[in-house]
Amino acid sequence: MLDHRIETFMAVCDVMNYRKAAEILHITQPAVTQHIQFLENEYGCRLFLYENRKLTKTPEACLLEDHIRAVRQRELALRQKLKSCDLRELRIGATKTIGDYVITDHIHQFLSQSDTALTLIVDNTEHLLNLLRENKLDYAIIEGYFDKKRYDSQLYRKEPFVGICQKTHPFAGREVCINELLDETIIHREEGSGTRAILEEKLMGYNESLMRFHRHICISSFKLILDLVKAGYGVSFVYDILAESDPDIATFTIQGEPIIREFNIVYLKHADVQEKINWFLV
Repeated sequence: MLDHRIETFMAVCDVMNYRKAAEILHITQPAVTQHIQFLENEYGCRLFLYENRKLTKTPEACLLEDHIRAVRQRELALRQKLKSCDLRELRIGATKTIGDYVITDHIHQFLSQSDTALTLIVDNTEHLLNLLRENKLDYAIIEGYFDKKRYDSQLYRKEPFVGICQKTHPFAGREVCINELLDETIIHREEGSGTRAILEEKLMGYNESLMRFHRHICISSFKLILDLVKAGYGVSFVYDILAESDPDIATFTIQGEPIIREFNIVYLKHADVQEKINWFLV
């Protein structure tokens, strides 16, 4: 059980506003101030500062926050064990490529064991990282970027990132230059997704952006993206494993270094989740 002043600190971290934290906790704003001052005296450091009338966390506050989130995760795992010692409960997240195309065999293998229970959330990278911070997941398997100062990780695998088009498209099987690509309609994922971030990073290397394409279409569903590409509405970029899943899709690459990205198992710093990783992946 965490001290009530720690809960106040975490509420302030979540909303970055003393008044809102007080409303969430059903206490007064002066009480919030007193709790934070107590912790600052206890730890011998400032936790929050006002800069340009905006509340900001100090580096010490970020470190304390990371440790507390890990403690919450371990306490939740302990509660699960005490509640049901015979059942191995797993809560994981996966980005859409991984959830729909990569870890299916692991899901079948895990659930084939009678002493297991699984919650799997498939969503974009940004949302999964938020769920991790809220202790709603044990870990997430993602292909997107994440702050390695705030999360620990293990490499799951590496995967090529390729362009896709109709089989009759002039790009099929080719290496294309950036100017050719910009003349096309680009079909891309929503903001916060890992694949969109990778595409935007590649374009930045050419001092270009999604807005420079002839036309762009934002779709959150990979199935619909594949359908639109096959119907000739534009080109897109996906991981090779997804491109290979449809024989009616052709691939192409952009001139330069091939794009290879990591799939990582991501979890809270200081969290003890290795046993649960082994349950699912070994």
